[in-house]
Order: sequence, then structure tokens, then C-alpha cells
Amino acid sequence: MKKNKEPLILAVVVFFSLLTYYLVEPFAHSQMHAHHESEGFEYKDLPALTKKGDAARGKDLVMGAGACTGCHSIEKAGVPASMEPQMAAASYGVNPPDLSNAGAVYSANFLADLIKNPAHALMVEHKFDAAKGQMHPMVAFYGAGGDMDQEVADMVAYLQSIAPKAEELTPAMAFETACGRCHAVHYEKWTQIGTKPTFKKKQDELAFDTKVLDYQDALTKYMGTLPPDLSIYIRSRGEHYIKTFVENPQQYLKGTAMPRVGVNAEAADKVIEYLEDSGDAKRHERSEIGMKVMIYIIIFAIFALLWKKEVWKDLH
Repeated sequence: MKKNKEPLILAVVVFFSLLTYYLVEPFAHSQMHAHHESEGFEYKDLPALTKKGDAARGKDLVMGAGACTGCHSIEKAGVPASMEPQMAAASYGVNPPDLSNAGAVYSANFLADLIKNPAHALMVEHKFDAAKGQMHPMVAFYGAGGDMDQEVADMVAYLQSIAPKAEELTPAMAFETACGRCHAVHYEKWTQIGTKPTFKKKQDELAFDTKVLDYQDALTKYMGTLPPDLSIYIRSRGEHYIKTFVENPQQYLKGTAMPRVGVNAEAADKVIEYLEDSGDAKRHERSEIGMKVMIYIIIFAIFALLWKKEVWKDLH
């Protein structure tokens, strides 16, 4: 009798299929896309805060000499936006963020450097060179007459004092603060000026869409191109790529106009969670079903092999 080689053939096919999936494909991706390791969102190139901030003094500076509320809203403190998003984008290139969640979303040393030197903190000095008169739209804080480092520490302390606690920060809050003024997510009906509501009248919807288009036109002029919709980026790029790109865009695209976002590690995780929920909402259900399908296939293969042996046994 000839030895049955079919189980061996099946084992070889399965082995090389798994080899291709787990080794060859990741290797190909590593060659096509540069791989960079995360620095843990510590921003070691930025000076560390050396002063202990006082939130009360920081509030006076943010509301007063710091002139933050001239451009930024702070809903938590009852300070509304000075203009509509599309008007702000026409003035500054992008709508300045509401600062209510800034203390929970952004790293403290990033916030401090952002206050003192926006272009440096955002890693866009190649685009905004003060020596050439190319000023960043965000005006740097030059101090209020005292110890500047202390004043900046006070402002950071105030922003942290009004921000939600880490466990209270939702994925949507993190995304909207860090990414939502440049990127749309149409799966979530999110536009650069906010969530698109359901309209009863077509003219109201058209009016909203016009504001979005006006905003996008201003943003395109500011950035050089319209930032992409992020609905499926988590599936097309993956968590590692997105995290390390957000942490330091220049290491992937030298000279890009996209700024360093400056989020802390916890907020970065919340942003990824938001993208996973919007772009891959059924991932948990798919994983459960996938496991059940694999179990079914294995059981089916065993019964098929036994049935085949039973049918063909008289011919061997």
C-alpha cells in the first residue's frame, strides 16, 4: 500500500501560508514603509518644566497678559470663541483649539514650549522662520514682567487644573482637541468645524456644508494640501504608524507642514481608540466570529478527511 501523503501536503501548505502571513508580509511592509520606534511621547528635545506652577496666577495670565482668550475659547471657564471656525481659519489658517481639555491632552513640557515658541514646539520652523519674517500665526508669549519660566509654569498649571482627569477624558474629546480641527472622519459625521447634525431643511444643510468648504479652503492654503479624512486610517496604516507619526511627523515626511501634535501617552491611546471605534467598529465581533470560523474549518477538515478515507479505503 502507498502511504497517504495528503495530511503531509496539507501540513506543508498550512506551514507556508502561515510563514507568508506572519513573516513575509510584515517584512514587505517594513521595507515599503520606514519603521520608527516611539519615544513614549516624552518629547526629550523640549525643555522640562523646572518650576512648580500656581493655577490661580496662571488663570490671571491666561485671561489677561497672556492674551490666550483673544484667539482661544475655554468653554470650561465660560469663555466663548471670538469667531466662527471658518472665520478663524481664514484668519489663522486653522481654528485655534478650545483650551478646556488642553491640560489633559497635551504633554506639560510641550505646552510650555508651545506658549514660548510655537514653531519650535510644533516642529514647523522650516515653514515659519522668524528670521525671514515668516511668523507663526500663534503669537509667542514674551512674559508679563516677572520670571518668564514661572509664568509659563503657572499657565500650564491652570490649564491642567481645569482639564478633565485622565479617566474622564473620552476618546472623542482627545481626538477633537488633538486632531479634529484639521482632519475629518466622515464615518462619525465629524467635520473640521464639528459634528454634522441632521438637518430638516436642505438649505440648512447646504449652509453648513458651505462653512465646511470655506474652512477646508483656508486649511488647504495653510497646510499646502487638505489633511486626509481619517475614517479608515487605523486599518490602512495601523496603530504603530499613526502613533509614531503623530509623535514626530518629520521623521516620516521631512518638511511636512503637519505639526507635531504634542499629545501625552494617555491621550494618544485615546485617539487610537477613537480611530478604532470609528474605522473598525466591528473588530471585536469580527475576532469572535473569526475564531468560531477557524474552529469550524478545523472540525470540518477532520470529518472530511475521515469521510474520504472511508469512501476510498476499498481502492487502496
